[in-house]
Amino acid sequence: MTVLEDRIEMAEESEELTLDALFESLERTTPEGYKVEIVEGAIFMTPQRDTHWEIILDIVEQLRTKFPRKRVKSDVRIDYPGHLNGFCSDVTLVAEGAEKTPGGLWRCGDVEFVAEVISKGTAHNDYGPKRTAYAAAEVPVYLIADPYQRRCHIYTDPKDGDYAVSTRVDFGTDIDLTGTVIDLVLTTGDFPHD
Repeated sequence: MTVLEDRIEMAEESEELTLDALFESLERTTPEGYKVEIVEGAIFMTPQRDTHWEIILDIVEQLRTKFPRKRVKSDVRIDYPGHLNGFCSDVTLVAEGAEKTPGGLWRCGDVEFVAEVISKGTAHNDYGPKRTAYAAAEVPVYLIADPYQRRCHIYTDPKDGDYAVSTRVDFGTDIDLTGTVIDLVLTTGDFPHD
């Protein structure tokens, strides 16, 4: 039995311990420039692409016009509801006054905004299990930027494990989030596409 198989077997005993153990093992073996996430117990390792990074940086820079740096995170692990969900979202905004757990992680209940930029190999996660987990955690605003479709999908008003409001905006059109906890208009005119 490999170390990874041993860690997965531990999932039946304790999800928190298993996520911690899996991430600890993965941190030692992940090549530079790759992002690792665990979605519903499956491990996903993806390289950072230029288009992907440009959109992430654009969103972070726009958030920074309103929010302090300590609240804006990128590729930082946060555990979400569901079976073995340890996400390293592309962009996360935590609430004012949010504090880390004794284990050093941010709480999903303190997340106010998440943005994911689609990668071909993991798009199904962003539109499926991650959307479900973010809604279950009641993340008020979830934004998907899709450089292949050249559009953004915005999900707001989480209720009963799903989002009640879904909006689609083409790249080049502003995203008006002034009626949300973000209270900001995000521009997408400089978002590159694949």
